[in-house]
Amino acid sequence: MELAIHTFVWTDGQDGQSLELAMEQASAAGYRLIEFPGVDRRKVDIDRLAKHADELGIRILASAGLSPEYDVSSDDPSVVRRGEAFLLEAIGIARDLGSAQMSGPMFSAHQKFGTMPTQQGWETSVGVLSRVADKAKQAGVALCLELVNRYETNLMNTAQQGLAYIRETGSDNIYLHLDTFHMNIEEDDPAQAIRLAGDRIGYFHVGESNRGNLGSGTINYEPIFDALVDIGYSKAIGIEAFANRGCGDWLKAICAIWRENWSDGDAFARYSRTFVEMKWAEAQRRADGYRAA
Repeated sequence: MELAIHTFVWTDGQDGQSLELAMEQASAAGYRLIEFPGVDRRKVDIDRLAKHADELGIRILASAGLSPEYDVSSDDPSVVRRGEAFLLEAIGIARDLGSAQMSGPMFSAHQKFGTMPTQQGWETSVGVLSRVADKAKQAGVALCLELVNRYETNLMNTAQQGLAYIRETGSDNIYLHLDTFHMNIEEDDPAQAIRLAGDRIGYFHVGESNRGNLGSGTINYEPIFDALVDIGYSKAIGIEAFANRGCGDWLKAICAIWRENWSDGDAFARYSRTFVEMKWAEAQRRADGYRAA
């Protein structure tokens, strides 16, 4: 298991300078993985960012999300074509940043929840992602589809739906990206959902129910970490939270960050690393105890 932290802990990452600073702060807090938001090659120097990551000894994990103009579940073929082209460009950026994965809710537009999902939208999305996954595999980038809650997408919200989606794509290069914040809303039993998804989990986010400090909300972490240990999860666990001062109002509105849950990104990063490492170690000890009994 490796720990990652999202740039959103410090900044919305819309320019190269803020991304470089976030990498430096993540490294200083003891992380060797940092998750980037979707970045625009026209606005940032990808090669410079990759070089700076190497200098810091930190690896970048890429992510991508879709605005309505790139919705690959749209009924409008022109929108779907733009979305597919956008995802292919994002894969190239992920590759050039040195990321072996691209995560996020890339199967539909983010915040598409005001209408019922359609079978046509599902099938269109499956078709696009099956093609994109083939191109991503050639680039050495695995796709990790983030399952977000019903207030952010209507297409799919649970691990069971995600597994069905992957089966329909027929791809061996598509995985699930699970997130405790969203699972707390959508899954009947988050630990069981983890066990159900098993080796199809490509990335895992830890986030509190109130988007605040880990342990300050209602999420029961013990069974979640027990399940991760039980399935032999060995990939990255990412910590996602949103800075009240460093992130733009556009991002706060998208993710409904209406109040300040914490103010010091550096302190949050250090505390979160300690919290997750402690929960992971406790789960390992419990598993060892069960095996010895």
